[in-house]
Amino acid sequence: MDEILSNFSKPIQRLLEERGFREFTEPQRRAIPTILEGKNVLIIAPTGTGKTEAAFLPILDKIVREGGRGGVRVLYITPLRALNRDLMDRLQWWCGRLDLRIAVRHGDTETRERGKQAIAPPDVLITTPETLQAILPGRRLRRHLSKVRWVIVDEVHELTNDKRGSQLSVGLERLRRITATEPQIIGLSATIGSPQEVAKFLVGVDRDCEIVRVSVAKDMELYVEMPEANDEDVRLAEKIATFPEVAARLRRIRELVERYRSTLIFTNTRSEAEILASRFRVWDMNMPVSIHHGSLAKSSRVEAETSLKKGELKGVVCTSSLELGIDIGSVDLVVQYNSPRQATRLLQRVGRAGHWVGGTSKGTIITMDSDDALESLVIVKRSLREELEEVKIIRKPLDVLVHQIAGLLLEYGRVTAEEILEIVRGAYPFQDLTEEELGDVLNYMSERRPRLALYVPEEGVVIKTRPYESIFRYYFENLSMIPEEKHYLVIDEEKDEPIGTLDEAFVAEYGEPGVKFIVRGSPWKIIQVYKDVVYVRAEEDPTGAIPDWVGDEIPVPFEVAQEVGRIKGRVCQLLRRGTSFEEVIEELRAEYPVSRELLTKALAEVKEQAEGRWEVPTDSVITVEGWEGYVIVSCSLGLMINKTLSRILAFLITKRTGSGVGASQDPYRIYLKTSVDAEMVAEVLRELDPKDVAQLAEVSVEKTGLFRRRLLHVAKRFGVVEKGADLSDVGMQQLVESMRDTVVWREAMKEVLFKDLDVEGLQRFARGLKEGAFKIVVMGRDLPLSPLSRVGIRKLSWKTDLVPADRLRRILIEAGKARLLNEARVAVCSECFRYVENVKIRRFLEGFACPECKSKKIGLVDGELSEVAQMASERAERGRVSDKFKEMYRAVLESGELIGIYGLPAALALAARGLPKTAIVTLASSKTPDIDFLVDMILREEREVLRKRYKRMRPHSETDIQVQG
Repeated sequence: MDEILSNFSKPIQRLLEERGFREFTEPQRRAIPTILEGKNVLIIAPTGTGKTEAAFLPILDKIVREGGRGGVRVLYITPLRALNRDLMDRLQWWCGRLDLRIAVRHGDTETRERGKQAIAPPDVLITTPETLQAILPGRRLRRHLSKVRWVIVDEVHELTNDKRGSQLSVGLERLRRITATEPQIIGLSATIGSPQEVAKFLVGVDRDCEIVRVSVAKDMELYVEMPEANDEDVRLAEKIATFPEVAARLRRIRELVERYRSTLIFTNTRSEAEILASRFRVWDMNMPVSIHHGSLAKSSRVEAETSLKKGELKGVVCTSSLELGIDIGSVDLVVQYNSPRQATRLLQRVGRAGHWVGGTSKGTIITMDSDDALESLVIVKRSLREELEEVKIIRKPLDVLVHQIAGLLLEYGRVTAEEILEIVRGAYPFQDLTEEELGDVLNYMSERRPRLALYVPEEGVVIKTRPYESIFRYYFENLSMIPEEKHYLVIDEEKDEPIGTLDEAFVAEYGEPGVKFIVRGSPWKIIQVYKDVVYVRAEEDPTGAIPDWVGDEIPVPFEVAQEVGRIKGRVCQLLRRGTSFEEVIEELRAEYPVSRELLTKALAEVKEQAEGRWEVPTDSVITVEGWEGYVIVSCSLGLMINKTLSRILAFLITKRTGSGVGASQDPYRIYLKTSVDAEMVAEVLRELDPKDVAQLAEVSVEKTGLFRRRLLHVAKRFGVVEKGADLSDVGMQQLVESMRDTVVWREAMKEVLFKDLDVEGLQRFARGLKEGAFKIVVMGRDLPLSPLSRVGIRKLSWKTDLVPADRLRRILIEAGKARLLNEARVAVCSECFRYVENVKIRRFLEGFACPECKSKKIGLVDGELSEVAQMASERAERGRVSDKFKEMYRAVLESGELIGIYGLPAALALAARGLPKTAIVTLASSKTPDIDFLVDMILREEREVLRKRYKRMRPHSETDIQVQG
């Protein structure tokens, strides 16, 4: 402590003492001296280990020592607005003590506050990557930004593999061009692979960066479990309308939650989080477990965060939304529901637990089947050894380049192609951008109508042209590289009623007639997709039905899948040599730190297959077998390679036979619904030439919804398509044809191959196939379905996500009631305005009155507690509110009046999703004593709102995408 403390000036030492710093964390001990030396630094350490202070304290020390004022000195860039709130709370204390101004700026910052910042800039500005893009062209703000000496980039790992990161890297190069001195860059990252790559991404080309990497695995305990159903689980399954195996997993999670003070329960998708939280609520409404993901109302997210921090909740079911550094207090345990898919994910998630001095991060993975269990034990081993997945950085995204050139033109009016190359090549993702590639982009900007720029190749200059509105509008409408994803209404065609919604990603990949999927606990078959609506019919056979969350799934890497294959091969070899199963398990336990019980369950199907007449698929043995209209190719290549291979196999078989082929995959198998036999599929596979893979991947994907979706997103970023256009417009085909062989088409194809497929991985596999590194074995036709394929087919049926038809309505009402009662809103007394609190709707079950004045007129609003409190304070003290709060004030008065008269029914109706005022009043005044009946009415009204939002449109509408140029 003394050694690090002595590096600081006296004012900072006094503040450290006042703040109660008794011991520096490892990241702080290692990073602070290096930052004080003025070096660029990347700090890689778990969330909650003091990375923010490790970066900020030495910068404050430098500001104190150097003195001076004027302009923005520190730029703190964070990828999530939600982090802005926490950061402001943490950093305000330090800045206030040192008489430094600190402010936040993002898309929702009020005009008055923006004006203040332009006139009197803060010393420290907290902002997002998008807002940095917005302020760089501003005349006054550019002058203030010229004083920037330090840049902190928080949560770097969230930016490295997408176009937001590419945009930021060029934005930092643009910032360097206007600063008086080269800013010192400090990056903060959770545990991540390829630290050298991430460091280069952070600081740019030909700049040094020190890496401070703190091991997370050395203080970590990881467990893998595969709960089995008992009699208690059978009874629970009946109550919550699921299967005993699912109930067993829920029971085990509850046991863990009750054993520890605070637990995070991570799922891999938002839909899984919703299902899991809903089942807990239906089981026990009073269970102190909530839910947290990015699509929830802000009040509900904040309520979950603060309640866990205060100890009012014992657990939160969450997605990657809580991987980031949002302050939720100390966490004792992390539960991962189903395999985490990647070692990096597991370390980032479990790294949220045990952040007190000397604490151990504890994590338990709850698995659903042998695939899940084997995958998890491999990931645990790789995590403890810190064998992490490599970071993939997008190279030369040309849609980002167009946007950055537009920004340079707004800043300077005229730039040369040489200057653009010099600036852009300084950013790591663009370091090998060629003059030809830049020329293609500049020609596009010059030739499109309305023109974005005038490019004069002979003189090598690019000029901002009139009318300036075109480039101005393009630049500011495309500040965000995150695509706007729409939702599709799912309509039961026979009953003509809405049953749910699907994400654009799911519809793009699977939205074809005949495809079966699971939504609302039941299997459905797609009849047609038109405009914003997917028309479906109920389906009795769930085999092959895809869960509605599959579009969001985290891919299992090749290395993990291969190791799972090696385990299967090793077990098979040992058993066939005569080694007992018990000895096999003990041998594996020497390498994999899991229990005998887990290995016994995880290897049951491998044992059965090895002891039978089937070949066992391994890391090097590919098996092909036919089963009831399917051909199953078992290949341990990971999700992305299997995804690429399944598309190519389906394309080649269709080309050979003229018959359509349905294809799906998991990390260990490809499922082909086809009329051809296993021998033909094996033959097509053997003939796969590595030289043809790239072309086949492009040809097989270009007519799919997957490519159309990526093309639409890229076209929007290029400014070709209006921001509001969507995938379902009939003009989509016009867009596809008009963009063929253009820079837009090439960038869209590059994005599909980078984000959705793995061409390089498949090329390596195809070469290995030719060289004999892989062997293909066709299973005998006389054999029944192999045990390992049985695991896959069971997964393909997704029976664990189904709700028995006779219980569906009852369970939907129970789940709806649990959801509504657990919704959080900010409560305000609309009589005295002296009471403001974040509450759950369930508070109204007991009769809820203002603790200050005893009025029952409690208004409800969805918003930031601090903002609502400010509004209430104005009203209580001055009898009126300022203009910015008038809409909120009106909402409080109206909802308070309703609740004052009707109580709980009004609160439930106000908590519903998107209901109009007339419907809320009707429901609130229904006077039904039966809460279940009221909930049923609310759910029907929510579905009616969905129906009205997605108006049914007549086929062959003239609506068209507006294509620029």
